[in-house]
Amino acid sequence: MAQVNIRIDDKLKSEGELLFHELGLSFSAAVSVFVSQAVRERAIPFKIIGNRVKDITLASEKSLAKDWLSPEEDETWKDL
Repeated sequence: MAQVNIRIDDKLKSEGELLFHELGLSFSAAVSVFVSQAVRERAIPFKIIGNRVKDITLASEKSLAKDWLSPEEDETWKDL
């Protein structure tokens, strides 16, 4: 089994751990569920809108989205 290291804001990690615990999941299991759903759908499994895009590092978003965007859609990232 692979091990993945990520950087995440301390407060966000703590809040996530509390939520996932309430849902009966570990943080690791929740991330695995997210990745499994993304692979199954071949897309991010939720809509990213408005200020949420600004909350996530643009470079990270571009890196994540690059494989799924057509050249026309990729042009939209230039304005962000």
